[in-house]
Amino acid sequence: MISASDLRAGMTFVQDGKLIKVLEASHHKPGKGNTVMRMKLRDVRSGATYDTTFRPEEKFEKAHIDTKTVQYLYTMDDTAFFMDLETYDQYEIPVSTVEEEMKYILENMEVKIQFFGDEVIGIQLPTTVILTVEETQPSIKGATVTGSGKPATMETGLVVNVPDFVEAGESLEINTAEGTYVKRANK
Repeated sequence: MISASDLRAGMTFVQDGKLIKVLEASHHKPGKGNTVMRMKLRDVRSGATYDTTFRPEEKFEKAHIDTKTVQYLYTMDDTAFFMDLETYDQYEIPVSTVEEEMKYILENMEVKIQFFGDEVIGIQLPTTVILTVEETQPSIKGATVTGSGKPATMETGLVVNVPDFVEAGESLEINTAEGTYVKRANK
C-alpha cells in the first residue's frame, strides 16, 4: 500500500478495480483547513483523464508494472504490432491507447512495453529519439539559435518548434517527455 502523499508523476496504482496512472501530483495547503494532494490522473484502460484531490493519509494499492524491450514492426488498420526480441512473441496494441507515443516511434525502433499482469497497458519511450524533418519553412539567412523558431513536421507527423536555421531533411534529436527540439543529430 502507498499513501497519497507518496504518489508521484509516472506512478501507477489500483483504485476501485481501475488501473490509474499519476500524470501530475502536488501538495496544496489552503488558507484554512488541511493539506490535500491535488492529482491529475489517467485511467489506463479507458484513457480518460481527470483532476481530483486526496487526503495525504489515504492509502492505495501500488500496481506492479513489468516492462519488456520490444521492436515496433508496423501499424495495420488501427493496431500497432510489436515483437519481443528474445522470444519473438508479437503484441498487438490498439493505436488509440498509444496515439501520443506513436508520434515518436519509427519502424524497427526498440521501445519498452508496460504490462500489468498479462495485460499490455502502454509504451515507455526512450528519453530522446532521432527524427527527420519532413517539412518546414525555408531557413532564414543569418538566423541564430535564439530566434523565436518555426514549426517543423517530422517524419512521424509530430510537429515541433525548431530554430530558424533548421531545414527539411535534417535529423533532429527530440525530447519525448516534452515533445521539444533538443539539437541536431549526428547521423
